[in-house]
Amino acid sequence: QVQLVESGGGLVQPGGSLRLSCAASGRTFSRYHMAWFRQAPGKEREFVAFISGSGGSIDYAEIAKGRCTISRDNAKNTMYLQMNSLKPEDTAVYYCAAKEVSRYTYDYWGQGTQVTVSS
Repeated sequence: QVQLVESGGGLVQPGGSLRLSCAASGRTFSRYHMAWFRQAPGKEREFVAFISGSGGSIDYAEIAKGRCTISRDNAKNTMYLQMNSLKPEDTAVYYCAAKEVSRYTYDYWGQGTQVTVSS
């Protein structure tokens, strides 16, 4: 199994930037596909971005395209989400998730990190 810990959230003004990190411990990091999700108060959890175990395959939700960059450093067992041009509607708890490459579901989740975009 793998344990995940998010960090990097905080308060930022509209138009600002944040870089979220997800540190993983456990089995070989490259064996896991990784993704970022977010959940705002009163709303459903939604997908933000995906990156494959090798980093070779990336996918973004429409809400993230053009503003977010997902990356990973397998040598450091860490995944990142660079967020630029942040908007108030980006305010949410951001979670990282992992799944074994052989499985369909995301079985491992971090505790979340709060991102608040407000002036």
